[in-house]
Amino acid sequence: MTKTHTISATAADPEVAAGTAQFLAPVVLGLQALAVNGKQAHWNVRGANFIAIHELLDQVVAHAQASADEAAERIVALGLPVDARVATVAAKVAATAVPAGFTPWEQQIAAIVSDIDAVLPDVQAAIDGLDEIDLTSQDIAIGIKASLEKDRWFLSAHLAS
Repeated sequence: MTKTHTISATAADPEVAAGTAQFLAPVVLGLQALAVNGKQAHWNVRGANFIAIHELLDQVVAHAQASADEAAERIVALGLPVDARVATVAAKVAATAVPAGFTPWEQQIAAIVSDIDAVLPDVQAAIDGLDEIDLTSQDIAIGIKASLEKDRWFLSAHLAS
């Protein structure tokens, strides 16, 4: 006869969970939008720096997806659901500057930098707000900010004169 043991995780404080979700959910949505727009730019970038930009945009997308996943999983680990369906993401984020079709690399980079700039205020709000709520969640937000700022630097360096 086999015995089954159920191990339940300690329930998170509902106020901590709600506060974390309040600050990290907008970050998740912004990062999901960045990932979609980054892939759009990746497919349609054109010009002399095609390969470098094409590959860099893939890295930006991977970083945005990983960061969105980490933030969303933190919310879920604290016991709340995440809604990052396409319609929810589209309703949250402003119209993107990423063009629909083939576009010179300079314009694609500027558009993705603009999308990163749109996410950063939500990330900073999470860092500031989570300071009093949950330091583990704040640490996640700090890591996301570092990743976004590095990707922004790599992209912006292509536009520097």
